[in-house]
Amino acid sequence: MTQVELSSPSRAESDWGPLSALPGNPLMWVLIASELAVFGAALIGYAGVRVRDPVGFAAAQDQLDRLAGTINTAALLTSGLFAALANLAREAGRRATARLFLGCAAALGVLFLVVKGVEYSAELAAGNDLDSSPFFTLYFLVTGFHALHVVLGLVILALVARFDTPENIETGTAFWHMIDLVWIVIFPCFYLLR
Repeated sequence: MTQVELSSPSRAESDWGPLSALPGNPLMWVLIASELAVFGAALIGYAGVRVRDPVGFAAAQDQLDRLAGTINTAALLTSGLFAALANLAREAGRRATARLFLGCAAALGVLFLVVKGVEYSAELAAGNDLDSSPFFTLYFLVTGFHALHVVLGLVILALVARFDTPENIETGTAFWHMIDLVWIVIFPCFYLLR
């Protein structure tokens, strides 16, 4: 069976200006920039609503499971490390090792979703849902939107593990690192900041 590679025009064939210097496909960076803008707007909205009800937000925030949030932070950061190691391995021509690292990154992404699912179940069992308070409305919307990105990231990691050119792996792991970056901002906003 021949391996099909996802390909794009070479960098010489398409000039993306400053985006051409970034790793992976420049279109992924356009997507990443737009996703960061959406998450940024959501977090600015969160800050605005929080300013109007700091006491209510603090009380609701105290109901979150900080341990679960911390486990998820460690899982995503470690997953990002494995994604970076996959890039290095593929650049060195070690395809099997790159795929192994992508698998480890994906496994930790699945762990993130499992922990988040347990956390959501506990919140719902405690009576906290989208309509409970402005805090929980924003919590479920922002973290749920992030969880959907984790699912999409897992699909992308699977695709680039299958079609494992260096450019594909760079492109896919760039998206995965965006997911890490967004969580690093979400975690303190919802779980830690007072």
